[in-house]
Amino acid sequence: MTNPSTTIGSSATVPASSTLYRGGRLYCPADPRATALLVRDGRIAWLGADDDAPGADRVVELDGALVTPAFVDAHVHATDTGLALSGLDLSATGSAREVLDAVAGFAAGLPVDAVVLGHGWDESGWSDRRVPDAAELDRAAGGRRVYLSQASLHSALCSSALLAAVPEVVRMPGYDVSGWLRRDAHHVVREVALGSVTSVQRRAAQGVALRRAASLGIAAVHECGGPEISSEEDFTAVLSRSGDGGPEVYGYWGELLGAARARELGAVGAGGDLFADGALGARTAHVSVPYADGEPGACGHGYLSAEQVRDHLVDCAAHGLQGGFHAIGDVAIGTVLAGFGLAAERLGVERLRAARHRVEHAEIMNKRLIAGFVEFGIVASMQPAFDRLWGGERRMYASRLGVERALASNPMGAMHATGVTLAFGSDSPVTPLDPWGSVRAAVAHFSPVQRLSVRAAFAAHTRGGWRALPTGFEGGAAGRGPAEGVLAPGAAATFAVWSTPAGVDGGLPVLVAADPEVRGPDDPTPLPVCRRTVLRGSVIFEDGVG
Repeated sequence: MTNPSTTIGSSATVPASSTLYRGGRLYCPADPRATALLVRDGRIAWLGADDDAPGADRVVELDGALVTPAFVDAHVHATDTGLALSGLDLSATGSAREVLDAVAGFAAGLPVDAVVLGHGWDESGWSDRRVPDAAELDRAAGGRRVYLSQASLHSALCSSALLAAVPEVVRMPGYDVSGWLRRDAHHVVREVALGSVTSVQRRAAQGVALRRAASLGIAAVHECGGPEISSEEDFTAVLSRSGDGGPEVYGYWGELLGAARARELGAVGAGGDLFADGALGARTAHVSVPYADGEPGACGHGYLSAEQVRDHLVDCAAHGLQGGFHAIGDVAIGTVLAGFGLAAERLGVERLRAARHRVEHAEIMNKRLIAGFVEFGIVASMQPAFDRLWGGERRMYASRLGVERALASNPMGAMHATGVTLAFGSDSPVTPLDPWGSVRAAVAHFSPVQRLSVRAAFAAHTRGGWRALPTGFEGGAAGRGPAEGVLAPGAAATFAVWSTPAGVDGGLPVLVAADPEVRGPDDPTPLPVCRRTVLRGSVIFEDGVG
C-alpha cells in the first residue's frame, strides 16, 4: 500500500498514528547525517537516513528544509503582547510629535469612552528626548483616557483624564505632574487602564500572541504574571489556553510569600516578575553607581530586603514550588543573593540548588554575583534582544550607565562559561517575539567577550527553556520525562521546520554576515522562516507553502 504523502504547508493538522518527515536536514548532533524522523504517539520513534526510514501512516516531504527542536520563550506577557500586536504600536516613533500623531490617528477610530492603550515608545533614542505631557495626550485623544507604556513596561505616559480616575495617585511614589509615572504610581494607574479591557478583548489578545509565537517556531512560553502586572483572572485565562491548538503555557506568579496562591492559580513557580527592583529604561533598576543621566546620586530602587527574599524562598520550599525574582541592577541582584544565603542557613544549599530557582533578566552582573548564581544553582532567564536594542556605546544603556557598564551588561558569555543555566526569552512585548533574532543578538553581543556560539545560544532558547522549569515539568508536564529540546529517539516530537535563506553551517542556520564590518544589530543576513511548528506530534502552525 502506498503511503499518503504531503508537502510542508498542506492541511496535515490532525496527527496520524505515525507520521514520517523525510527529505530534510535535521539538527541532531548525535546523528548529523539524519534526514528523516518518524513521529508516533507524540514522540520521536525513529530518526536516520531517508533510505532506512520505516513505513508510516503519513509521509511529509521536507524538500530540503531544516528541522530543529522548537523554541521556548522563557518570559512573556501574553495579553500585553496581543494588545500590542493588535493595538497602538509606538516602537517606531521618534519624537513626542510622532507619539501624539499616532495617538490621534488611533483614537479617532475608538468610541468616545474607550481607553487608548499603546506600547513601545523609547525616548532614549530620540534626538529631542522631550515626551508628551498629560495635557497634550488629552488633546490628541479627544479627551479619552490614554495609557502609553514605555518599552521597558516599567513606566508610562498617562493623560489627565486617566489620572483623574485615580485621584490617590498624586500621593504615591513615582508620580509626576507631567503624567510620566513610575514605581507605585505607575502600578496603580496601569491596573485601572488595563482593567478597561473586557474579558472578550483579553481572550482575543491572548490568541493573537500565542498564534504569533507558534508562527515563529515557539512551542512553549513561560507566562509571567503577578498582582502588580496582571490580574488573577488574566493569568488563569492564559494558562487555560496551554496546548489548545497553540504553544504550551507555563505560568509564574510573582507575589511575595505567594507560593500557596501560585499553586492554587495553576502556576509552576512562585516567581517571574516578583520585583526586587525596576528597569533601566525607567531608571528604577537598583544599581551601585548612580545613573549618568538621572537625578544626582540616583541609583534606582530596591523593592525587597534580603530577609524578604529568604522568607519567600522558605515559603516556596514549604509548598514544594520553584521560586524566582525579577532583578536587573547589581544591587538588587546582590540583595537577592544575600537572601539566598540566609535561606541556605535554614534549608541548606543543596535544597536550594535542587529547586532550580530563577532570576529574571540579571543584566548588571559582576564576577561575585555570577559566582552566587553558580553556588545556588540559579537559572538566569535572560533576553538577548535587550543588548541588541539598548546596548553598545551610543544607545540607552550607555546613556543610563556610561559606556563601560553598558558594554559589560547582559553578560551571557561569562555566565555560560561558568556553568550558569541560561534560558532565553523576549519579555514580550518589551521586545518582540523573535527567537532567531534573539539567538543572533547573543551571537553578536556588542561586547565581543560576551558573545555566544550559535549552538550555545540556540540551546539556551530551546533546551534551556525546558531546564528552567521546575523538576518534574522539564518534560512538558509532571511525569513526561526530561527528553525535551532535542531531536532524539524517545524525545517529545516538538520541533520546527525552517526555510534557511542564508544557508546552514554546522547544522544550524547562518545568522550573521561573513563580513565582520556589517555584523551587529543591523546585520542584513536574512533569518530563517518557520514553515511548520509541531508540539508533541500535533501541528500548531503551518505557513501554506506547498
